[in-house]
Amino acid sequence: MSVMHRLWTALPRPLDPMRSIKIKLGVLAVCNACVGGLMMVWGYGLGFRGRVTLPAALLISVVITQILAHGMTAPLREMTAVARAMARGDYRRRVRVTSRDEVGELGRAFNRMADDLAEVDRQRRDFVANVSHELRTPIAALRAILENVADGVTPAEPEVLEGALAQTERLGRLVTQLLDLSRVEAGAVALDLTSFEIGPFLEAVAGEARVGHPGPVFTVRAEPGLVVRADRDRLHQVVANLLDNAARHSPPGGAVTVTATMPAQTLRLEVRDEGPGIPVADRAQVFERFSRGSASQVGTSGGGTGLGLAIARWVVDLHDGEIAVADSPRGCLIRVVLPQPPQGSS
Repeated sequence: MSVMHRLWTALPRPLDPMRSIKIKLGVLAVCNACVGGLMMVWGYGLGFRGRVTLPAALLISVVITQILAHGMTAPLREMTAVARAMARGDYRRRVRVTSRDEVGELGRAFNRMADDLAEVDRQRRDFVANVSHELRTPIAALRAILENVADGVTPAEPEVLEGALAQTERLGRLVTQLLDLSRVEAGAVALDLTSFEIGPFLEAVAGEARVGHPGPVFTVRAEPGLVVRADRDRLHQVVANLLDNAARHSPPGGAVTVTATMPAQTLRLEVRDEGPGIPVADRAQVFERFSRGSASQVGTSGGGTGLGLAIARWVVDLHDGEIAVADSPRGCLIRVVLPQPPQGSS
């Protein structure tokens, strides 16, 4: 049966060059009328009566209709079969589209939809796998610590409890980031735009980063008295995630610098580190969820979850801004550009 189906779908489609299904139906009607007329004329010329020529004409018309209309209906049948396959979880099949009419456009749109659904399904599977992996790591470490303490193998000393607390905090950060990410993707995050001075704001965020990462040297450079308008809490997420990413990839004693300027009614934030940097080929992917660049430059090394930069990108998008990895002679430079209202406007 499958062989016959493949042979049938491989048949030529002579009406495919026509751009309108109305024209195809008109051509089909004209062909059937001509066949009927010719059969009647040919039959009477040979002495056949209508009871012979009429069935013959109808039979030939049916055959011609099957041949000519094959390309008109085959994509619709294929779409039905592909839709049933996708309902079973098979996103590999596609519709053979050769016509240029409305059915052909529908078939091409259907294939694009199938590609999008296949990509969404792949991302869903990757997301579940990555979340499972990220959750398993701190849970396994926490379980091992607690089992050792419960069995008396390791005494409940402050250092041991601090290790358990660190794994718990890591697990809490991951859950919080997942919740933030789901809210942003669902469009449930509303911006609370306020005006505030950017210098003290960045100093406060850098101070929090120093507590969590005592190794690097954090430096803030901002124009004195520079006032910006943004969602303070959401911008805090952006800067904190960028500083966290920079600190995890900087060598001990390396410099992490955050700079704020206001050129041409835009707030420009730049976070620079002295780590290995991000290859050009990976720069477009580092803002994806659970991104793992070559050599794990971003997102996952040093206890990272691979969600920080993704959250930063979505928050920047909420502000109608841009975030990207910029060229830097050393380390990594991530630049955030947020539009600002004219001075004096609310």
